[in-house]
Amino acid sequence: MSAQAALSKAARLGAAEELDPHVRLAALAREHFSFIWRSLRRLGVTEPAVDDAAQQVFEVASRRLFDLQVGREKAFLFKTAILIATEARRVAARARSEAGGPELESIRDPAPGPEESALMRERRLLLDQALAALGLDERTVFVLYEIEELSLTEIAELVGIPRGTVASRLRRARESFHSEVKRLRARREFPRRSP
Repeated sequence: MSAQAALSKAARLGAAEELDPHVRLAALAREHFSFIWRSLRRLGVTEPAVDDAAQQVFEVASRRLFDLQVGREKAFLFKTAILIATEARRVAARARSEAGGPELESIRDPAPGPEESALMRERRLLLDQALAALGLDERTVFVLYEIEELSLTEIAELVGIPRGTVASRLRRARESFHSEVKRLRARREFPRRSP
């Protein structure tokens, strides 16, 4: 039985309040940790900081455990992840500006060969740069639909907005994403020459 099924069964039995908080938190972590980790990464948290950010999401959940509605835990965790990702990006931007230059991020990829590894890094960097160009609302919907493969209805419930708003944000996000990818590829193929 999945953690969500166990929690739902407890809610049906009227025992959600009686469920041991440690058991409930462990169930939430087992059920949603990888989704939250991937979401944070795609919401702009750098790879070195994503583990700490994911831990922060679950720390907030542990403090607010008794406020969490059974069946709405994933939405709460995701909204918390959005807030933590926003703060993490803000802190990283401030650190970059104080350091006087862009942050260099090394991505360790256990690819079999150096050429394949370089290609994967280039593609991931392109994805991260294109996602960074999207606004938070559009990025959120784009990541949930295109990367996490959630339906429009699931996204609407998760984010707490109407389904039509999800659809329009997704359309705008796709247009912006494709334009940004095209721009980034052109910049790589035809770099500016310095005088």
